[in-house]
Amino acid sequence: MNYVVIFKAKIKALDETYFKTAQALREKALTQFNCQKFEAISEQDFEIALSYWNHLTDIQAWHRDAEHQVAQQLGKQQWYQSFSVEVCKIEHHYTSAAQMQ
Repeated sequence: MNYVVIFKAKIKALDETYFKTAQALREKALTQFNCQKFEAISEQDFEIALSYWNHLTDIQAWHRDAEHQVAQQLGKQQWYQSFSVEVCKIEHHYTSAAQMQ
């Protein structure tokens, strides 16, 4: 994995549509856009999601996807007070021996 996209958001209100949309889009990113791994956590009114990618072109294609665009608009209008996205190149990666088993 060469890139990580870091999505951070201050939550306004998450509803059933959010949870269904998030699950469907996660699967789509993994199966149709070459996302290698996806991790997310929410705590109180803060959410962070990490998605891992091999190529910038896959990230750009994912960003332009029509369903993803609709979800981005819903996020701006309903689900989040504010958010940020960072696309970072992974320069180095290591893990503990316990995780490698």
